[in-house]
Amino acid sequence: MLLADMTAAMQCAGIRRLCVMAGEADWVMQQAATWRDALPGDWLILSDAEDFPQSVSPSALRTLLGREFQHAIFDARRGFHAEAFAALAGTLRAGSWLLLLTPPWSCWATQPDVDSVRWADVAEPIATPHFIQHLQKLILADSQIKLLRQHHPAREPEPLNLPAWHCQAPQQQAQILQQLLAMQAGVAVITAARGRGKSALAGMLAQHNQHCLVTAPGKVSTQVLATFAGEHFHFMAPDAILAAEPFPQAQWLIVDEAAAIPAPLLFQLVQRFPRVLLTTTVQGYEGTGRGFMLRFCASLELVRYFQLDEPLRWSARDPLEQWLSQALLFEDAADFKSEGEIAIFPAGPAQAYHSLEQGYRLLASAHYRTSPLDLRRMLDAPGMRFWLAGQNENIVGALWLVEEGGMDLQLADAVWAGLRRPRGNLVAQSMAAHAGFAEAAILRSQRMSRIAVQAAQRLSGIGKALVESAYQQAQDCDFLSVSFGYTDALWQFWQRCGFKLVRIGSQREASSGCYAAMAIRAISPAGEQLQQRAEQRLKRDSQWLGDIIDLTFDKSEQDQALNDDDWSLLVGFAWAQRPYEASYAVLQRLVRTSAQPLLQALLVQKQTLTDVAQQANLSGRKALIQQLRQETAEALMQCDAERAAQWRQRLVSLQ
Repeated sequence: MLLADMTAAMQCAGIRRLCVMAGEADWVMQQAATWRDALPGDWLILSDAEDFPQSVSPSALRTLLGREFQHAIFDARRGFHAEAFAALAGTLRAGSWLLLLTPPWSCWATQPDVDSVRWADVAEPIATPHFIQHLQKLILADSQIKLLRQHHPAREPEPLNLPAWHCQAPQQQAQILQQLLAMQAGVAVITAARGRGKSALAGMLAQHNQHCLVTAPGKVSTQVLATFAGEHFHFMAPDAILAAEPFPQAQWLIVDEAAAIPAPLLFQLVQRFPRVLLTTTVQGYEGTGRGFMLRFCASLELVRYFQLDEPLRWSARDPLEQWLSQALLFEDAADFKSEGEIAIFPAGPAQAYHSLEQGYRLLASAHYRTSPLDLRRMLDAPGMRFWLAGQNENIVGALWLVEEGGMDLQLADAVWAGLRRPRGNLVAQSMAAHAGFAEAAILRSQRMSRIAVQAAQRLSGIGKALVESAYQQAQDCDFLSVSFGYTDALWQFWQRCGFKLVRIGSQREASSGCYAAMAIRAISPAGEQLQQRAEQRLKRDSQWLGDIIDLTFDKSEQDQALNDDDWSLLVGFAWAQRPYEASYAVLQRLVRTSAQPLLQALLVQKQTLTDVAQQANLSGRKALIQQLRQETAEALMQCDAERAAQWRQRLVSLQ
């Protein structure tokens, strides 16, 4: 069948297709040019290559949201940006082709992927064989993909005898809208894959009711909703709603992409309005929202669930969407009852891909922010380790660990001083740069990146068993670590797993609305020494942390006289770039021995940073922090000039 005839048949059936062009750069470009000449369309190009001057960079994928195109080209010759690929596919309407340009088929999996620098914590691009071989296997297995390989015969898609497509999405939207308009009170939850019209439906609800208030993680993502709401679109940011006086009145609160709003914030919003509509994307490249929403809504009363499953821009039988869902594992893990003994075993992409795939789906259903970037990291980034629970075909628990630390002394000291921030090493770097323990970056550790247990199996000890298995097999490390959004329940879990709390951040995380907490479990004698010192320092600092962190701390009496530990932290603030908030407790100890005016105003009189900066005629926070560093240096010189000079010289050598 001629290309134009095949495309016309696709348009009639409401489907889109993928065409893979694998070969040398010039050959691939020639093939793409031939298609562009043969088929009229938009031909949006996602590429960073110089030979595509009219292209959009994959990093600009957010600009594609809510837009529609006929035909597109995705350039994967130098690297594969998975989220951008999924976003581009989501913009294509029925009758479109998506051309995927790749290196020669036989060397694609061994060629360095420039996108790996974005997610693998590497300085230079690495090959990503496991992910590429996964794509190649699915391309070969899908008879609906047109495959053009240089020096090989073309493989044509098998014909589909599909009836003419009539989009059913508007009828589905109308049925749900009528049920929403009839609601007297409570919470309505709409989940849908991208392209199903949930934002449009939310806008229709607002258009029918002038007393609606709309909120979302960002106003920029509500363009579709605003279009359908028309003059009845009234937007306020989530934190602005809660801070408003008087509190805004509305018959409906519409929360678009609700799973991206911190749970504590979302809970407060839901309590304040008589009727609430929560919408969230599932099976999306931004991350999955179904698991989060089901857990969140379990604590609410009068909840009704709706699902939009009819696509707006293509048929439900669309081959491109079906292949993409397989390739990027967009489907959540299926719930099932595990029978027989639950085994705990390690896994990796080379030997247990099917089990690891199930583990990824389980993690994606439990963690909203899990995205194709995590899939790429899981399959090919160095230093990844995995433990699974269940049987090979039925995975009910998953633990993902990341190797950290192992820095040399000079780099670790530079991280401690705030002068360097190498890629990766989340806990190891924070323990050095914020908690003040350079040795945490030198020692070898494994960080618990994600853990998930199937809902039906929770509270049965599987999570603890996964952690214990990882601990037993990590004897070549000095400690295990975890960073988590602090809640009493989560902290109790990590305590039961043998962890000790060593740091609490001063800012709430945007994703969870909780303070970032870090805990470690020692393995080696060196790890044990670090754990004891860090735990003791946190207890000592607790007397002051309540000033800047809205948590209840144990304020049992601790010696607050300046000691050697304090000196190292103070000189790091005075003559390096250690952060003010991380230095807050030790500055409180210093200010009791030295009458520095700005430090006194901030720490003793408890004035705000803004007020102190204004009173001192300083231009803002940055200028004020610089003055605080100067005051700290003067106080140290007054306390022990010789010792201060020695420390300053040592810090100069790091820069």
